[in-house]
Amino acid sequence: MTKDNKETRNDMLAQIDKYGWFSQGVFDPDGESPDFRYSIGMSKTLGSPEFIVIGLSLELMHNMLWEVFRQVSSGKLVEDGAHLSDLLEGFDCVCKQVHPSHFDSEYFFGLIAYWNRDFEPETRDIYQIVWPGALSGDFPWDDACDPDIIEQQPHLWLPAERTKSPAMGS
Repeated sequence: MTKDNKETRNDMLAQIDKYGWFSQGVFDPDGESPDFRYSIGMSKTLGSPEFIVIGLSLELMHNMLWEVFRQVSSGKLVEDGAHLSDLLEGFDCVCKQVHPSHFDSEYFFGLIAYWNRDFEPETRDIYQIVWPGALSGDFPWDDACDPDIIEQQPHLWLPAERTKSPAMGS
């Protein structure tokens, strides 16, 4: 492990100890793939799943994950299809359980490294927070959903071979 990687890992672990979780943001500088952000450490701190949001601004996705952390730490139980309010003004979001075939993808590199090296959770669950279109309120699985909304949110709840995933080049 290089010095930079060790410092980054130590910073992540310190933030998990201080705040209860770490927010890993990933962006494509060429703008070819949607930005995404995922949590690391909620599985340790809260005994809950980890979460990912794809396709919005990194700042907004960070705020959404903070709200998820607050809700889960206050007793909100999350399961596949659960609705979460107060993440986006005026709209609920829906949690979809990420199919395990995506765990080794670029989406979760830091989380899987954390699970394998620093913390072995009881269960390895990740939920994608899926957001609706602001104009229609339609989700990517709705027939009337805007194609741009669908394109911004790869369907990680489906097996990898059935998922159109810009970050993975499919």
